[in-house]
Amino acid sequence: MKSGFIGIAGRPNVGKSTLMNAMLGEKIAITSAKPQTTLNRIKGIYTDLEHGDGEGLQMIFLDTPGIHKPHNKLGSAINETAINTLSGVDVILLIVDGTMEFGKGDESIIRILRDAEAPKLLAINKMDLMSPEQYLALYNRYEETGLFDDIYGVSALRGDNVEELRERLAGYMEDGPMYYPEDIATDDPVRFICSEIIREKLMNYLEDEVPHGVFVEIESFKEPEEPGRATEIGAVIYCEKKSHKGIIIGRGGNKLKGVGKAARLEIEELLGCKVFLSLFVKVKEGWRDSERTIKNWGYKDE
Repeated sequence: MKSGFIGIAGRPNVGKSTLMNAMLGEKIAITSAKPQTTLNRIKGIYTDLEHGDGEGLQMIFLDTPGIHKPHNKLGSAINETAINTLSGVDVILLIVDGTMEFGKGDESIIRILRDAEAPKLLAINKMDLMSPEQYLALYNRYEETGLFDDIYGVSALRGDNVEELRERLAGYMEDGPMYYPEDIATDDPVRFICSEIIREKLMNYLEDEVPHGVFVEIESFKEPEEPGRATEIGAVIYCEKKSHKGIIIGRGGNKLKGVGKAARLEIEELLGCKVFLSLFVKVKEGWRDSERTIKNWGYKDE
């Protein structure tokens, strides 16, 4: 068995989660057009027991939050999580958005990666939206750093070159144990996955400023005692301001109903059963600048 850990790094909203989902062949991490969708380290597990003439392969992807200039304690904490993750992996995969110009944020990540000992690959994402000249210019800019063993142009959304990149990553795996059973794609708890599904729907439904001040906590999760009955899930959506609470609920509760319906349908697909989902909205002012809160809610490494 060949196995190992891959740290996925990059700025916010470059397609890290979309690319990991594409390499796994199923949705593990939530995605959104809004930046900073991923706030926790998400684990994706790819297993192929037939790989390498039956030798077997297991790659554990660690999808990290986008590295950015923080504006609050939550931002600092998730930056710390991303950087700490890169210190303990077998290979680092940096993902950049090919439609964005190289800037100070990219320079900052390059400096961070220079201190990481693991070999590094680069994926230039959204190549389907780039001209050949744009791609070549960005390719050359990163090649000049001398950091990367290889550079791939990919489209995470369309799947272009995803299989080739996955195979290249497999080459870095070494003889080792099978860390997880072959039939699981993540070891994140079901409660956490359900909370992330709800947060994804919030990000897709809400105004630009509200989603980043939102935290979802699963307060209750009751599996049915009899076949055919629904799993009952109660979730609390915390926001930072009273005005945000009104936006989340919407006129006549329509916004919250839309979020709940979209989340329920996806959770039912995840669990393979009917779900009764109850959503409540509470205000916790300034929680993103509360050291205690971001630690209690799991955003800060111990």
